Amino acid sequence: MPLPGATLCDSDATRPWDLLHFRNGRLVKSPLDSRQKGKQENDHRMVVIAIDRVTKRFGSVVALGGVSLQIESGELFFLLGPSGCGKTTLLRVIAGFCVPNSGRLLVGDRDVTRLPAHRRQAGMVFQSYALWPHMTVAENVAFGLQQKKLPKSVVAERLEEALVGVRMEQYAKRKPNELSGGQQQRVALARALAIRPRCLLLDEPLSNLDAQLRNEMRLEIRRICREHRLTTIYVTHDQKEALSIADRIAVFSRGRVEQIGSPLEIYKTPKNRFVAHFVGETNFVEGRVLSMEEKVLSVETALGILLGVAVDETALPEVGDHVYLSLRPEVIRLRSEAIDRNCFEGHIMAMTYFGEVAHYDFVRNGVRLKISELNPRHLGHNSEETILANVRPEDILILKT
Repeated sequence: MPLPGATLCDSDATRPWDLLHFRNGRLVKSPLDSRQKGKQENDHRMVVIAIDRVTKRFGSVVALGGVSLQIESGELFFLLGPSGCGKTTLLRVIAGFCVPNSGRLLVGDRDVTRLPAHRRQAGMVFQSYALWPHMTVAENVAFGLQQKKLPKSVVAERLEEALVGVRMEQYAKRKPNELSGGQQQRVALARALAIRPRCLLLDEPLSNLDAQLRNEMRLEIRRICREHRLTTIYVTHDQKEALSIADRIAVFSRGRVEQIGSPLEIYKTPKNRFVAHFVGETNFVEGRVLSMEEKVLSVETALGILLGVAVDETALPEVGDHVYLSLRPEVIRLRSEAIDRNCFEGHIMAMTYFGEVAHYDFVRNGVRLKISELNPRHLGHNSEETILANVRPEDILILKT
């Protein structure tokens, strides 16, 4: 692969991006392209990716501890977790940048565990974008195609397709330093898409963007993945990114997968305290099981006796067991009148107002709960006065660990 300062093609040869020009502000191919039609590769197809008991160690540190999961064809799959959990290491294993100590990686029906990165037909978008600063947008996007030794007409066609796909065709002649952060991200995506990869790998691609631009680019990435029908693996520590656009999520902790599921499954039915705490906000209340009827348990807590639902059907708590109750801030309702079940009184000790929502610091018997109220109605409540709160049984999740 050429060094950063290397020339992509001979100076006296027609460069692929010279086959493109602007007409009425729109990027189009020149007539020269039609005379230089070449045979195109047919490698742009969706694949299933299977990770089978993959282990990776760095000295005494176990970065991946026997990870197994399957990413379906055309799926936008997120690897979510805190720093150091192993998600980026797994992405690097999939990309071919590091070889696991044990286990297998299958792309389609092919074992690629020890296949070099450049032969895996994977497009990679890095956190830093990794754009060549001395090249134009078109030259950056065409770089991978040029390395594949494709005919110039094919390169021109792929280049146009990639730039139009990310809506950057009008910026083809600009340098990276003349683009915004969001535009640079689009160029990095176009470069990865231009080679028509069998899968797309994204390593925290939005971490360098401001909040508003991140929101816009989330939807843009999902649109691009859908239009290109790509199997996509996306690494992030941002739970909102994962919840908002993923088809499925694998939550990582200490080199292991804690839970795999849809955004709704991960948020509504976390398998343990780590998942409940990391994905969204929650309040944990300790208690002891008094009785149970199917999945509905009666639990003695400092808030009183509460009814809740056991999440893990394969390991249901028994009477007398110590458990943890997970109460999301948005499921707790403040009220003025008592009801029969799951109702308890306390004091609002502090509040934070954000316009459409307010967050209250609710205290009872030494237990603190964060309560979120949409369209706030209790902003002026005196901390010395008691107020009632209740939660529906189906919104209280009972966890053993």
